[in-house]
Amino acid sequence: MKLKFTKMHGCGNDYVYVNGFSQHIDADNKPELVRRLSDRHFGIGGDGVIFINPGKKAAFEMEMYNADGTRAQMCGNGIRCVAKYVYDYGLTDKTSITVESFGAVKYLDLTLGTDGTVSTVRVNMGAPILTASEVPVLSDNEQVVDEEITVNGQTYRMTCVSMGNPHAVVFVDDIDDMKKFEIEKIGPYFENHERFPERINTEFVKVIDKNTVQMRVWERGTGETLACGTGCCATTAACVLNGRTDTKVNVKVLGGEIRCEWDREENLVYMTGAAATVFEGSVEV
Repeated sequence: MKLKFTKMHGCGNDYVYVNGFSQHIDADNKPELVRRLSDRHFGIGGDGVIFINPGKKAAFEMEMYNADGTRAQMCGNGIRCVAKYVYDYGLTDKTSITVESFGAVKYLDLTLGTDGTVSTVRVNMGAPILTASEVPVLSDNEQVVDEEITVNGQTYRMTCVSMGNPHAVVFVDDIDDMKKFEIEKIGPYFENHERFPERINTEFVKVIDKNTVQMRVWERGTGETLACGTGCCATTAACVLNGRTDTKVNVKVLGGEIRCEWDREENLVYMTGAAATVFEGSVEV
């Protein structure tokens, strides 16, 4: 069959999007299909594949897979693109929508550009999960804040936060140029460390000032990506918990900038960023 798709990205975090309203792929076939479509040499290329389906708890469902074919709970950049897709392709005419992922419902507000399509999306990402067993991360402490970890023989300090998926935030104060940070050497060791029962997404963060940080991210099941929306939210929470920034943070990633705010009274994290369509096509599956 010919599978229609749309290539989209949020700050360079790119996925292949498939309309699950009009096209059906058997669940058993999805992991292998995802690996094939995500391949940047022999497939379409992307950090994974996202199926946009009718929701049970919300108007829409985001069914997200990493590039290695594993299912993921949440993707901040991906959910913004889902919002753009459903509005731009006429699946809704509302600019405030709900999207569920892994059973969790998120609330999104869409901002339109001058051409009438969605340009940016603000997402209520919910409360940051800090309890170690719920992240999950193995620890003797109830929360992992500025806690020591030894990875591949080197000692780091991490703060662990779940935004629907697990994150370990590591501050790298001694790095002058984040673009030269050799994330590909340490990222896999963090991802598969024994203290993370479900593997981990790792953010390496340099604080610029009270409202600005630079971040590079190693995502489980994918490797380094140009951006990670949930990672930006986790980074904001970690910065606040460690007294490094205010509650509103501009997170500079390789693919652009994502604005995050941790509303401490509501205990909710809000994320705002761009969403873009790259191209459409079809592929034989």
